Amino acid sequence: MTHLALSPLARRNPTVKLVLLFVVSVVLMFVFDPVTPAVLYLVAAGAVLATSAIGMKRFLLAHLPFVGFAIGLLLVNALSRPGEVLFSGAGLRITVEGLQVGASLGLRSVLIGVLSIGFVVSTDGVRLMNSLHQHARLGARPTYAIVAGYRMLQEMPREWRTIRQAHAVRAPLRKNGQLPRGMGALGRAAFTLLIVSLRKGERMSQALESRGLGLTPRTVWRPVPLTWADAAFAGGVLAVGAAVLLMSARWGVLAGPEMLFG
Repeated sequence: MTHLALSPLARRNPTVKLVLLFVVSVVLMFVFDPVTPAVLYLVAAGAVLATSAIGMKRFLLAHLPFVGFAIGLLLVNALSRPGEVLFSGAGLRITVEGLQVGASLGLRSVLIGVLSIGFVVSTDGVRLMNSLHQHARLGARPTYAIVAGYRMLQEMPREWRTIRQAHAVRAPLRKNGQLPRGMGALGRAAFTLLIVSLRKGERMSQALESRGLGLTPRTVWRPVPLTWADAAFAGGVLAVGAAVLLMSARWGVLAGPEMLFG
């Protein structure tokens, strides 16, 4: 958590960030013009870069899945949605309405993507679950079960290295002195990792049950505070979003679900 705690965004309550991400996503479901999500994306991208510890290279690479999905939405709508024909030829027909709706859906996907990137890179998994347990009243049983699973996932790279080193004791090395990397060697290592993880999960579940998992009342070792700074953060995000929507409406570019049936 030390590298996360350095950024201002990481210091905000995870439950507040998750609720804001959900609210923004729901509001965007009713926006169908490309200008509004484009402006919101620029604001969100600048805010994530300024308030999180993510670097530019990592930030751009994290965009790739969302950009690919956005391009797919743009192409499908441009080629299949009826409306005023902008281009026709080579068996293809592109409509103005299809481009507008496709661009809106694509930019919406990229906007939700950049918000999700900001949430993921600034939120520690254990802190998120503790916050949901405290402030969202998530039950102790799912909370600590998920935290235990999260810890297991964190330890998997170390377990993999240990297994590969153990196999190296008996397996012949390649000519360059490295471990064999064929499908057989990797398959054996993956199978061993699966067995080790299953046994560890069984021991962990027994340990949780023996310690009264699910009993109430319970205390939290490291409580996640909910402060006035979190309230100011939530208010600022909602205010900026509302301001962009109002400006789009005033400029006459804001479009709703009627675009789907126009």
